[in-house]
Amino acid sequence: MRSPVPWTATLAIAAGLLAGCDRAPDSASTGGRFGSLALEACSTGEGAMRAEAMCGSFEVPEDRNAADGRRIALNIAVLPARNDSGLEPVFFLAGGPGQAATTLAGHIGNALRDVRRSRDVVLVDQRGTGGSNPLDCLDADGKPLDIDVTRITDADGIARYAAACAQGLAGRADPRFYTTADAVADLDAVREALGADSINLVGGSYGTRVAQQYAMRHPDRVRTMVLDGVAPNDLVVGGEFARTFEDALALQASQCDADADCRARFPVDAPTRLREVIAQLEAQPVEVEYRDATSGAIARDTVTADTVTGLAFLFSYAPETASLLPLMLEEAAQGRYGALLALTRMTGQQFAGGMNRGMQWSVLCAEDAPRWNAGANSADGTILGGDVARLFFAACPAWPHGTADAAQARPLESDIPTLLLSGELDPVTPPAYGERVAAGLSNGRHLVLRGQGHGTLHLGCTPKLVAGFIETADAATLDAGCLDSLKGVPPFTSFNGWDP
Repeated sequence: MRSPVPWTATLAIAAGLLAGCDRAPDSASTGGRFGSLALEACSTGEGAMRAEAMCGSFEVPEDRNAADGRRIALNIAVLPARNDSGLEPVFFLAGGPGQAATTLAGHIGNALRDVRRSRDVVLVDQRGTGGSNPLDCLDADGKPLDIDVTRITDADGIARYAAACAQGLAGRADPRFYTTADAVADLDAVREALGADSINLVGGSYGTRVAQQYAMRHPDRVRTMVLDGVAPNDLVVGGEFARTFEDALALQASQCDADADCRARFPVDAPTRLREVIAQLEAQPVEVEYRDATSGAIARDTVTADTVTGLAFLFSYAPETASLLPLMLEEAAQGRYGALLALTRMTGQQFAGGMNRGMQWSVLCAEDAPRWNAGANSADGTILGGDVARLFFAACPAWPHGTADAAQARPLESDIPTLLLSGELDPVTPPAYGERVAAGLSNGRHLVLRGQGHGTLHLGCTPKLVAGFIETADAATLDAGCLDSLKGVPPFTSFNGWDP
């Protein structure tokens, strides 16, 4: 299989660097507002997108069937409401699997800024991520494994790495107890500690699966749900990427074809050009000189077919980056790979560490790998090819994992008020998935954002729509006309941008 940025890193899906809650020097107790949780003022998040919050930890059993077993601390950050109204809080559930919610504090605080007028937003790092006993791959000295995982491109190599990682967890974690079901139990324990009779759930990507399964197990505790980039319970995560990516590329190409200037600038559509460039580089990889986007230094590296495939996949997540793809491919077709390689290396650096690999394996190997059927999910003829899913689950024979309850894969049927959001061009959770889940929700409404990709909470008037929905718990009467102003991003026709 091709190894893009590479695939073993690219397929983690999503962004965000692992970070914990840094205690502020002037932290103070919050009294009883947060129930029995002892929280202190902090600043949490990543880079420039940090947020002022109240942070702390909450202990839960690692194995709930072993009363005297190991206990682990969940890392929690609460973005306080501007008005202490006492209304039901909002729990944000991060994606992945493997993403830590607190790393997104600044982004979520901004996307839910209107919600925070009267409601606290609770971020819990799912067990195995961030500051919640992360399943990091360490050696016997507690240092990161001396293996460049981004260079592992075969199933046997992934399995060997997983075995070494599991060995390093001895004494600090049992990967069998880091599943979605365990996370659902943790969330309900945090809800109870907060003293909240019911909560509002906002999930993104894999977080939509967590939200659905929480609602299945604790329906009387959920007031509303917002599902952004919807993953159905019966979806085998990773099993359909080759097809959904292919569909997203075709939609993006059709938008270019509908524009005369774009069609004239790129007479060969992006999917066709991508296949041509992949074929060229499979026949002969090319050593390229490029300028490092971070340091500005001149560097040399080899461009392979995997490089191009990986960049195309990552770029397809958002229209702002997808708009660069036709130009990058046109340059590559002419033998000019410098800009493509610079963007690949920059993107790889930005995504590094964004997902906890061990926690991801614990979820996928228990819940998805047993349901994956290569024959039923044929990727023959696609750009990514059929090995995508095989590599996605390659760690499972070597990774200790639990067994999921078959009921977890059943479609959610509920009358909980639910707002579902999808990006029209989403390459991993397309609108069809949202329609599938909406079919079982009698009080659900599905909105598709035109020209958008994966993750829509922050776009246009969506923050106001989400706030209005959570306030009223009524999706049917929501006036979503403001979304009509959203448009796709035209493809770049040069490095200066798109034609006016």
